Amino acid sequence: MIEIQTLARDGAFPAYRADPQGSPHAAIIVIQEIFGVNRGVRNRCDRWAALGYLAIAPDLFWRLEPSVELDPDVPEQFQQALVLLQRFDQEQGVKDIEATIRFARGEASGGKVGAVGYCLGGRLAFMAATRTDVNASVGYYGVGLEGLLGEKHAIAHPLMLHIACDDHFVTSDKQALIHAGLDGHPKVTIDDYPGVDHGFASDEGQRRDAEAANLADSRTEAFFAEHLA
Repeated sequence: MIEIQTLARDGAFPAYRADPQGSPHAAIIVIQEIFGVNRGVRNRCDRWAALGYLAIAPDLFWRLEPSVELDPDVPEQFQQALVLLQRFDQEQGVKDIEATIRFARGEASGGKVGAVGYCLGGRLAFMAATRTDVNASVGYYGVGLEGLLGEKHAIAHPLMLHIACDDHFVTSDKQALIHAGLDGHPKVTIDDYPGVDHGFASDEGQRRDAEAANLADSRTEAFFAEHLA
């Protein structure tokens, strides 16, 4: 764990850092779900590091409950995560992501930084694409993207979205709005995954669909290899 200064330099927040062997050719910010920087998030960072990237996962809930780690398969912990989500300031979260991007840019030899997020993190990855200078972003089953389409003009760098077609949080009508708003955008790639629900790319647990997760992850790896080179 490391600490990263806020943009306002009025505090510091914890983040999990995974370093590759040798100098990283780029950095990837891994944006948490509503369950904190738990083992699944740290495992993702470790895998990006094994591929040669510096990987950093900021603790975005640090103002609410620092270092919280929750298991989505435990009902009580799932409910705790929902409470944290209701209290979470997303605007401030994007600023913390931007601070992490700036930190990572100085640590990676190539200077390029990508961001990948899941659920809440998928939404924040979209917001990072419109509000920061991140070089490439990927969002897995981001929630509420249909309400952010007014920002699509600000997408200056490549953005990939993975959509679960049977997502009970992002229903088919919302998916249709996302496609209508973003299909044809020169910087946006959208991939749909029929027959899978929200959380299909979870690192472990009951929500994971291995076939869809492996396909989405392979697309993400190729996307970053292209745009962070």
